[in-house]
Amino acid sequence: MKTDGIRTIFFDYDGTLHNSMAIYAPAFRKAYDNLVEMGLAKEKEWSEDEISKWIGYNPREMWKSFMPHLSQELRDMSSEMIGAEMNRLIELGRPVLYENALETLGYLKSKGYTLVFISNCRKSYMENHRKLFGLDEYFTSMICSESYEYISKTEILKKVLELYPGKWAIVGDRGKDIDAGFGNGIMTIGCNYGFGSEDELESAHMRLDHISELRKIF
Repeated sequence: MKTDGIRTIFFDYDGTLHNSMAIYAPAFRKAYDNLVEMGLAKEKEWSEDEISKWIGYNPREMWKSFMPHLSQELRDMSSEMIGAEMNRLIELGRPVLYENALETLGYLKSKGYTLVFISNCRKSYMENHRKLFGLDEYFTSMICSESYEYISKTEILKKVLELYPGKWAIVGDRGKDIDAGFGNGIMTIGCNYGFGSEDELESAHMRLDHISELRKIF
């Protein structure tokens, strides 16, 4: 699929622009250790590869899939703990963007593309990253799944796509991003360097080994 005529590019955030492991891994471990202390989980040393499986899920999906036996109250408590710890780490300046991520966004904006942030995250997480990295300089709009009651990205795109000039493309590292693109008939660009598996990305129209490769595509 050619990029001719594309005017709006939707960007996933975690695993696409932001290397989330720096703040997600310690937050995940803190929430899990709390469940161990409560006698609700077995002690376990979690590797980063194991933890990365959950990056890109919205909080409700993650806990429902990860520990479905927990009550909704406990799932919500654990989810809130992860969110609070990540926000604390954001305030400490711990998040790390992939090399040349902002420079690539700046390049695309200078070429006249409309850029839209779309993430399966909480509002507070999005707003803290917006402030930390000055994301308003690059994105026309920023969309988080909490604002849409955590419906899928496919459904969110159906609601917002026509608000932005077409044609459209979506860039992301997980199958949910690729599914959202195909579910709305738009171009899909998979990020090999993120947290998705080969199976998740195999149907993407294009693949990237680095975010800066977008400068060659657009």
